[in-house]
Amino acid sequence: MSAPAPAPQPPNGPALSRISAWCCTPEHRDSYLADLRRLVEQESPSEEKNLLDATADLLLELLAERLGEPSRTVRHRHPDVGDVIEAEYDGTVGGAVVTVVGHYDTVWPAGTLADWPFTVTGTTASGPGVFDMKAGLAQGIWALRALRSLELPRPTVRFVFNGDEETGSVVSQPLVERATEDAVATLVLEPGGEWGIKAGRKGVGIFNLTATGVEAHAGLDPDKGASAVHALAGVIGDLVAAADPERGTTVNVGRISGGTARNVIAGEATCLVDVRVSTREEIERIDGVLAGLAAGDPRVTLAVTGGWSRPPMRPGPADRRLFALADAVATQLREPLAELFVGGGSDANFIAALGRPVLCGLGATGDGAHARHEHVIVADLPDRVALTAGTLLGLAAKALSDG
Repeated sequence: MSAPAPAPQPPNGPALSRISAWCCTPEHRDSYLADLRRLVEQESPSEEKNLLDATADLLLELLAERLGEPSRTVRHRHPDVGDVIEAEYDGTVGGAVVTVVGHYDTVWPAGTLADWPFTVTGTTASGPGVFDMKAGLAQGIWALRALRSLELPRPTVRFVFNGDEETGSVVSQPLVERATEDAVATLVLEPGGEWGIKAGRKGVGIFNLTATGVEAHAGLDPDKGASAVHALAGVIGDLVAAADPERGTTVNVGRISGGTARNVIAGEATCLVDVRVSTREEIERIDGVLAGLAAGDPRVTLAVTGGWSRPPMRPGPADRRLFALADAVATQLREPLAELFVGGGSDANFIAALGRPVLCGLGATGDGAHARHEHVIVADLPDRVALTAGTLLGLAAKALSDG
């Protein structure tokens, strides 16, 4: 049996000190914040194609302004969802490609900025999408800018920015997967929460459960009707009971709709279901639960649509080595990284499922994803840029040592 591959060696202290000092200068910090403001003030809800296109345009502008024209650019256009941008910058180390992934769509509807503008206080910056994940987009650009400005070794960096992550990456998934195929590592700049990296993520299931009954007048002909609403209410109880927090499985019914009027026995009702699991075994168990759901009234039929949008992400040996590199960089910059395991899914789930080394959660420190208290910690932004740059430098050093 061959020995496991060694972890990449972290960059030396002087190089990291130069990176940290560069990132912390007031000029660079303020310019980064200015870019972040531009990104947040360009609204990009997942369902608004015109705003997504404008955001993709802005990202290409920022890349050109901060890094010059890419050596290769592909914009995968789509008529309904956000385009996928691939922008590649040649490195100084032959053969080493690192893919940097981020999404520019947000959950916030158009017009949110009107009563929640981008705001920087003494400690935080807030605004729709600032944490999830526009700070990460700016961070990736500035990390490569730091290495280029300091003339430090760097791999070829392939940025992949997609505009449908919040709705499941249905269109962008194959493009993201293809863009990571030849990469020595992939860095996903989703928010980090605290000073840490998301080493594990739950798998995500998105399902619609629809009951179809028999409509009737609730007063004149109650016996002729079969209520889809009543049947669905009972089935929801069975479904929610399938949750097993000890195994890491949660079930949430987020929205219920159905019926036509107060005095009409409902002919149809639907609920939207979100399931999170930590293992593939739990995927199989939940699939069995969904297949076995039955309404109490035989006149009511049930239909389940949707599926598993992301598999569970569990760290493998290559991911452990990549984490060790980032942790060594973080320790020299500041302190060791927390190894976080979270319930949310990301594009990293797809990449990990293919057995490719990936780090997720390299993005901003903060809180409030998908909530009105969404914010990033301003003081941590330079450290996060330096962490990303140092990890890229470490991957370049490994490529050099491998010859």
